[in-house]
Amino acid sequence: MQEQSEKEQSGQPAPQTDKFPETGYVRQSELIPNPIPFSPATLWRKVKDGTFPAPVKLSERVTAWRVEDVRAWMQSLSHDRG
Repeated sequence: MQEQSEKEQSGQPAPQTDKFPETGYVRQSELIPNPIPFSPATLWRKVKDGTFPAPVKLSERVTAWRVEDVRAWMQSLSHDRG
């Protein structure tokens, strides 16, 4: 029997992080809508309630997320499903 892909199991595409740098920061526009399949409002709501990593303020007008934090969050989701 063939295993179901993550997309088939959840109904949503599997998050793709291969476009992320190995280390560093990613901006909101690099997260939404792919690989993070929710709206900006939902992203910030999840940050506020602690279910998504908090961003880092790089300058007065630049906010970004550590790639390592986003990958760890994605891995925690896949472990929760399995």
